[in-house]
Amino acid sequence: MTAPVQVTGSAAEAQPEAMLSGMGTRIQGRSLRQIAWMRFKRDKVAVASGIVVVCLTLVAAFARVIQSVFGLDPNAFHQDLVDPVLLKPKGAFGGISWEHPLGVEPQLGRDVLARIIEGSWVSLAVAFGATVLSVVIGTVLGVIAGYYGGWIDSVISRLMDVFLAFPLLLFAIALSASLQGGAFGLHGLTPHIGVLIFVIGFFSWPYIGRIVRGQTLSLREREFIDAARSLGARGPYILFKELLPNLVAPIIVYSTLLIPTNILFEAGLSFLGVGVQPPQASWGGMLNQAITFYQVDPMFMIVPGAAIFITVLAFNMLGDGLRDALDPRSH
Repeated sequence: MTAPVQVTGSAAEAQPEAMLSGMGTRIQGRSLRQIAWMRFKRDKVAVASGIVVVCLTLVAAFARVIQSVFGLDPNAFHQDLVDPVLLKPKGAFGGISWEHPLGVEPQLGRDVLARIIEGSWVSLAVAFGATVLSVVIGTVLGVIAGYYGGWIDSVISRLMDVFLAFPLLLFAIALSASLQGGAFGLHGLTPHIGVLIFVIGFFSWPYIGRIVRGQTLSLREREFIDAARSLGARGPYILFKELLPNLVAPIIVYSTLLIPTNILFEAGLSFLGVGVQPPQASWGGMLNQAITFYQVDPMFMIVPGAAIFITVLAFNMLGDGLRDALDPRSH
């Protein structure tokens, strides 16, 4: 009689895999990127918001091409479409027609759709530029403060407190108003947009800097950081090769939430008359002009307001979806 064979050690651990391989079953692992994409696809609101954001970005990037293809001129006057007495567009709903799908402006008769498209690239250019500037500064200083600690952390943290206590809106209004005639010897739209990007981005970096610093304080105590130190890795290598890749998710999420804030900031400055100056179209500037005519033509206020609302809502919903997809603790 043959004694029963006892399976011990690694052979016992390999039994389930041997059974599965015998059955022809193949197990395929998923990367963290694939898992995050699966979570994101299940969020229908986030997917729809992402589509809206992509469409808005494409419209802003190719605004001049769209205008030339469809013959849209944001500064062309159509005063024959405006009532000379009431200064309101002829027809119903702000003069909406096939030639002017969103109507025309009161008094001047400029096409609203053309000015919305023209204003989209201004708002998104300022928002994206300011976000990139604040994310770069905040990420670098936040990682350095969180990793090194000590007096370096104290200096950077106090610097963050100073910037957070700074009256950004008042400073932006004063600086933008003083540079209306030109900036550093340069005149035109480009230097003024550059000033707006600098003011908004340079003074808003502490918000993301605090988030990155807090995440770095947690990551620097992890085993993979100790392993890198034990292998002789120096500070710069650990910062940019070990810590930063693990901070990509919170940086992306916060960036998508920072963009709509910057859009509102730029629109607020243009609304107050210290942002982008006419005749250049901007959503905030259109709202400023609509104040005078909202009683005779409410559509002129609704259209740019809806453009700002949809853009900000889409970015916020996209940011919420990315946060849920990239944060495993939310599931």
